Amino acid sequence: MTDEARLEKLRQEIARCRICRDAPAKGVEDRLPHEPRPVAVISSAARILIAGQAPGIRVHESGLPFDDASGDRLRSWLGVDRAIFYDRDRFAIVPMGFCFPGYDDKGSDLPPRRECAPFWRQRVISAMPQIELVLVIGQYAQAWHMAGEGRGNMTETVRAWRDTLLSDRLPAVLPLPHPSWRNSGWLKRNPWFEEELLPILRERTKKLIF
Repeated sequence: MTDEARLEKLRQEIARCRICRDAPAKGVEDRLPHEPRPVAVISSAARILIAGQAPGIRVHESGLPFDDASGDRLRSWLGVDRAIFYDRDRFAIVPMGFCFPGYDDKGSDLPPRRECAPFWRQRVISAMPQIELVLVIGQYAQAWHMAGEGRGNMTETVRAWRDTLLSDRLPAVLPLPHPSWRNSGWLKRNPWFEEELLPILRERTKKLIF
């Protein structure tokens, strides 16, 4: 079986996954309240992995990761258009939770389901040994991909991006805030992100996708 055939088999298994609905994790009171729709882009060629949180409602409906305003901002950070972003030979996109988790009492998206990462994540990451750069977006992705290397909160973790990116670890890891509109205030309070980090992000991205 070729590498691509193995990945296609894995994609099909993920598409059929219903763990969060049928077998919720111990200590999780509620099953997923809607039909799961796993969203992930797994690649045998991409050298950049985008490790996000979990799909929002618009992504749940379209089946395209980052198919929303957050995706527009993320693409601007990367310096790529939609066609390049959704080319799976250039980007793999694997959130911590594959399915939209629903809303909390305040109408905000819930955290990624706890069943997903323990069951799927290491298997998916191991299936893509060609990845050279992992963009870890938000606290849940950072906690998994940067175990023991975080700085206690998202701001300090991202602020220390040079220590992480320039370390000897392979693949390289670059922490990012979530590109949600809710973080617009954070971006204004932390101008170093756009002035110092984004030029390096775009340079690394260009090097790895072209």
